[in-house]
Amino acid sequence: MTGTRPAAVADDRMDAIVGSLLLGGVLTSLGLIVAGFVWHRLATGRTALNETLAGHDLLQVLGADLRALAQGAMGPQLLVSLGIVVLLLTPYLRVLASMLFFALVEHDWKYTGFTAFVLLVLTYSLVLR
Repeated sequence: MTGTRPAAVADDRMDAIVGSLLLGGVLTSLGLIVAGFVWHRLATGRTALNETLAGHDLLQVLGADLRALAQGAMGPQLLVSLGIVVLLLTPYLRVLASMLFFALVEHDWKYTGFTAFVLLVLTYSLVLR
């Protein structure tokens, strides 16, 4: 074993990218949600948020959150909502990264097709339902 196979190096790189995406997404989401709940608890003395999300799909919620940010309406509910959006987008970005890896690095069209199909199903479930 004097050398490392190029495919193994690419696989290791992809594992690192996917792992970083998943870890970063979950930790960012956790940080936003915890910060929102702590802020709410300190401001109101209550632990429960009674507000609901500002839509029925990811785009509606994200749009409402971005409008609130643009208007400077920062608050605990917005932090929790952004945390949920980040958590929902994390697996989506993982599948997108995998599809791009299979297409641009591996040139494996079979797996590119499989991951593109999964991306379409995720898009439908996050946006169109």
